[in-house]
Parts: sequence; structure tokens; C-alpha cells
Amino acid sequence: MSVKSGRLFRRFFSFFGPGYLVAVGYMDPGNWATSLAGGSAFGYTLLTVALMSNVMAILLQALSLRLGIASGRDLAQATSDAFSRPVGYVLWILAEGAIVATDLAEVIGTAIGLNLLFGIPMEIGVILTALDVFLILWLQNKGFQVLEAVVIALTLLIFACFAIEMAYAQPVFGDVMRGFVPQVDIARSPAMLYLALGIIGATVMPHNLYLHSSIVQTRAIGPSRADKLDAIKMATIDSTVALMFALFINASILILAAATFHSAGQNDVAEIQDAFQLLGPMLGAPLAATVFAVALLASGLNSTVTATLTGQIVMEGFINFRMAPWKRRLLTRGLAIIPAAFVTILYGASGTARLLVLSQVMLSLQLPFAMVPLVMFTGNNRKMNGLAAPRWLIWSAWIITVIIVTLNLKLIYDVSTGAISI
Repeated sequence: MSVKSGRLFRRFFSFFGPGYLVAVGYMDPGNWATSLAGGSAFGYTLLTVALMSNVMAILLQALSLRLGIASGRDLAQATSDAFSRPVGYVLWILAEGAIVATDLAEVIGTAIGLNLLFGIPMEIGVILTALDVFLILWLQNKGFQVLEAVVIALTLLIFACFAIEMAYAQPVFGDVMRGFVPQVDIARSPAMLYLALGIIGATVMPHNLYLHSSIVQTRAIGPSRADKLDAIKMATIDSTVALMFALFINASILILAAATFHSAGQNDVAEIQDAFQLLGPMLGAPLAATVFAVALLASGLNSTVTATLTGQIVMEGFINFRMAPWKRRLLTRGLAIIPAAFVTILYGASGTARLLVLSQVMLSLQLPFAMVPLVMFTGNNRKMNGLAAPRWLIWSAWIITVIIVTLNLKLIYDVSTGAISI
């Protein structure tokens, strides 16, 4: 290895990590519910939504990290700087809502994982998820890079689990490739659009835009323009590679559902518990179900880290209020546990499945309130200290914003007219 390539490798390695903290939010238990429902109901059709969502995520996370590096402010701080206090409070409440919706999916997913692997009743599992506050605090006390290392290890575990699942499922390659081709039926069918928005909400997550713009600043970034441009380049590579892992995992969940359930006429497998029960017998491999549950539990534990970090970032950035990390974590988790426990006790597994998908749709509805300020700021050369994003990237981000807002309005119309029920 030459001196130049060695220096480049060390520089890239110094930025290795934040992208994976962000990527875990793109493969949390909420993705499982929407992808399982979409794959079992519509086969491979919604793979194109997973792909487009991932492209959207890569572009938006590139803007998020650029904001943090170029301006030295995270998205919450920049939003607070730019808007009046009343507007800032409204955007803060919406950001908190997105964090709670994210945490809700993690509570349910972790509780299901505990139930499937260890037989712990769902009602108790939901309450036990409050204990993760001690795990997060312990990891934070060990140092930020230790936290990143744990997240990366869990991500690799999830990746390995789904590589095994793909080997068991043996999907038809041609059918998978056709699933990545866009189809107009997605916009025409209210049921398909609902799940498509759930996939978008589960993939392009608003809280990750706040998170990335903050944690990228934990890296050593020089003061010069060249230093910052180099940092943006390295952080973008880190983020893009990490999000490709997320795409593999999200697509694998949908492909697994399509190849195993849809192809066998099981078109209504929307519950993770049902998928677990059916996987072993239908694939002829009991280990497949266990691997599936291990990946789910790892996903739920992984995602709790980002919700905790983002909660602190949003509260401090918007209203300049700092709370002890354990108090902040218990507050967010408590707000998520209440509806999860209520639905679990009253409606059981079917209720938690519907709540999981609904939480992801709510994230999609909240997404524009984070996207619009982000695109505005990163296109402003003065705010970005002369390092505004390229025009093509800003225009692409505006197009993504328009698409998501349009789809959200269509969903609201479908719900209000009774075309679809939530």
C-alpha cells in the first residue's frame, strides 16, 4: 500500500461509524412490518418502493451530514436559528412525535423478539423494553466509538441472518429484478399506496436527518475549506455504504415474504409472529424461524440507540433544554410503551401489527417538516459558509420532497373518503 493510499484509508476510517448509527434507523422493526405486509400481499411489486426510498435516504443523509460539517450546526439548531419561536416549537413537537413513533416500533419489535425467542409474554416484554435505558447509558459511558462498534456488530449480525434466510427462500432472480421496476398500480391502489408510504416512512426517517447532522461533528474536521470538503466526501462514502446494507436487509424482508408467503397464496401475513410460525414449515428449515427472530431482536436493540441520541439532540437544538440522558430516555420510552402496552393488552398480536405499520405511515407524514428546512439550509451558500450543496443535489431533494408530500396528500384523501381505513 502506497503512502498516499494509506493516508486515504486512515482518513476514511476516521469517518467510519456515524453512517451505521444512521443506517440502523432504516432497518428497525417498523420496516419489518411494512415489508412483510407488502411482500405477502403484493409479491415483489413494492421492491421498487424500497429501492427508491433508499436512494432518497442516501441523498437526504448526504445533505444532513453536509449541513453539520459545513455550518457546524445540526438540523435542530439550524431550524431554531432560522425560524421564529412559535414555528420552532411546532417543528420541535413534530420532531418529538417522529422520535416517539420510531421508538414505538422498537418497543413492539423488541417485545416480539423476546416473545419468539424466550416465550416472554408480549405484555411483559413491552414493559421490559424500558430496561434498555441502562444498556444505552452503559455504552455511552464507554465512549462514542464503543457505541458505534456495538451498533456495527449488531448490523453485521442482522445482515448475516438475512443472507441465511435468502439461501433458504431461494427466490426467483427474474421475479426479484422485475420487482425493482416502477409500476403505476402502486399509486392507483389505496391499499398498496398505504403500504408504500409505510415503507417510505420506515426508510426515509425524519429523526435520522437530525441525528446525522449532529453525530458527524464528533469527527476531527479541520478549519479550512479543503478540510471540510474532504470530510463531506468521506462521511458521504461512510453513509452510502452503510445505507446499502440497510437496502439489502429491507429488500430481503420483502423478498422473503414474497418468495415464501405470496407465492404460496398466503397474502395476509402482516404479523411478525405469523411469519415466524410459518417460516420453518414452509421453508422446510426450522432454523430459519430462529434466525428470523434473532435478527428481529438485534434490530430492536440496535434502533434504541439512535432514538436515545436523537431525543437529546432535538431537545437541546430546538429549545436549548438539556435533560439527564437517563431521564430523556425514560421519557421517550414511556411515551412509546403506553400505546404499545394498551394495544397489546386489548388487541393482541393483530393490534401490534397494525400499530407498527401505522407508526411508519405517521413517520412519512412528518417527514416533510424535517426535509423542507434541510433542503432550504443546504442550498443557502451563506448559511453553509460557502459550501452549499450542488444544484443537482438540491433539485433532486426538492423533487423527492414534492413526491412525498403528494403521496401523503393522496393518503389523507383516501382515508378521509373511506377508500382505506387505518
